[in-house]
Amino acid sequence: MSDHDERRRFQRIAFDAPTELRQGERRWPVTLLDLSLKGLLVERPEAWEADLSQDFEAIIHLDKATEVRMQVELRHEEPERLGFICLYIDLESMSHLHRLVELNLADSTEMMRELRELIEY
Repeated sequence: MSDHDERRRFQRIAFDAPTELRQGERRWPVTLLDLSLKGLLVERPEAWEADLSQDFEAIIHLDKATEVRMQVELRHEEPERLGFICLYIDLESMSHLHRLVELNLADSTEMMRELRELIEY
């Protein structure tokens, strides 16, 4: 499936929150450009020297006490952006992400469609 097809299945929402990528002992603070139920897009950090064969953890800090944590895989890399697909998300993080996406989608039917797509994916 192409990235274009995936974008149609999972609407991305623009969202600004402190975000960090982790891989082992390495940490990169990144600028979050957008996210969906299935992944996120960030600005490529300056000192980007990751092991592309390994997965990452993405941490999105919604406030001081609330964060979304996902195990992610780099799906596409551009000179200025990195796109990740979610491999695993715990129930609490999924609840926060679900609520965030729901608040940003005008149509509750669209949210239900995306949840069905996520389950079937």
